[in-house]
Amino acid sequence: MDVFNREGVIGSKSFAAVAVNCASKAGEWIKSKIGGISETDLKYSQHDLVTEVDKGSERLIRNLISTHFPHHSFLGEESVAPGPDASARAIGEVAETEYVWIVDPIDGTTNFVHGFPFFSVSIALAHRGQVIVGVIYDPMRDELFLAERGKGAYVHGRKMRASAETALSESLIATGLPAEPLHALPRNLAQIQALAPQVRNLRVAGSAALHLAYVAAGRLSGFWEIGLNAWDLAAGALLVQESGGRVTDMDGTDYHLGVRNIVASCGPIHESLLRELQQAR
Repeated sequence: MDVFNREGVIGSKSFAAVAVNCASKAGEWIKSKIGGISETDLKYSQHDLVTEVDKGSERLIRNLISTHFPHHSFLGEESVAPGPDASARAIGEVAETEYVWIVDPIDGTTNFVHGFPFFSVSIALAHRGQVIVGVIYDPMRDELFLAERGKGAYVHGRKMRASAETALSESLIATGLPAEPLHALPRNLAQIQALAPQVRNLRVAGSAALHLAYVAAGRLSGFWEIGLNAWDLAAGALLVQESGGRVTDMDGTDYHLGVRNIVASCGPIHESLLRELQQAR
């Protein structure tokens, strides 16, 4: 069944159009707040920040979505308690609902707080557990990445294709440093140490959503990170898939909403990347 042909348009607003509008408006508002942050709160650890701008961006997006689709479910990062157990429960509660919007109002809050221009708004729509729309907006570069299942992935209206590297030695790979310091962070650092000599270079820029968008756009060959959540990954995973790349968990299982340890790549290097990450545990 083609969900877009049957239900992809309600009234005059398509799912994708609403997602794009929400991401654009939230991104503009976030950009207007740069340099004006006077207070931050810690969530799960000292590496996991939240600001009033995160919360305001989520309210803006939720209100816009509910205007068009009042009966849809909504899962936003700032409406879920910190920690992996709360995240898993929240995903379990909505994973099989007919439609659920999955939102990270600012992916890369630490970058935003420090004025480091690499953060994004991430919005996905899932239909009975399968992501069907993904939008990631970078307000600092005014770049909007859009994917619809079965329709491809685009940036600035141009179709994206994942890069064509076939060996790790040719590849530019990104990762992120986990917020959980006792288990996830040491594991990630071991993986960095193992992988760094084998790839062209590594990047750690601080927004999982944008890293995934860059894999989809062919700017990165691959990306991995430990301990993420659906709101970090849902939109970006669809972008990568629709650009011809591959997305799995660290055991090689195809992406689903419950995945927390992500590996995304252009495709040909995926098995080699997985093998090196698994061996570095």
